Amino acid sequence: MTNPETLSVVVERDMPFPPERIWRALTQPHLIAEWLMTNDFSPVVGHAFKLSGDWGAVDCQVRSVEPNRSLVYSWAAYGLDSIVTWTLTPSAAGTHLRMEQSGFAPDQQQFYQGAQASWPGFIATLEQVVARLENSH
Repeated sequence: MTNPETLSVVVERDMPFPPERIWRALTQPHLIAEWLMTNDFSPVVGHAFKLSGDWGAVDCQVRSVEPNRSLVYSWAAYGLDSIVTWTLTPSAAGTHLRMEQSGFAPDQQQFYQGAQASWPGFIATLEQVVARLENSH
């Protein structure tokens, strides 16, 4: 159930890589640590994991896994309860990546603006990690 009052941050990007390669960077803990935060992630529905940064930690739980297609997990920190959804769609140029973080309440502008400011940078770094994977055959 989604609350119509909540806000979402959406970042979309076309990457010249196959979905399988981007999926690796979204689901392998040592790669996630390179573009997002240190973690104990596992792509298993129900798996609880933490993302840890200099500022603190995010409590997460895997909600849905469709290998090379979509990944959904909860993202809870400091009173924010949100959902992060990654969608990978094959395209002529490679893959269309869509990230949506939903569930920001109207009184959570600080979290919302922080997410708007930080996700594009995380995803730019993700693309660099994926590019390096492609070159390491």
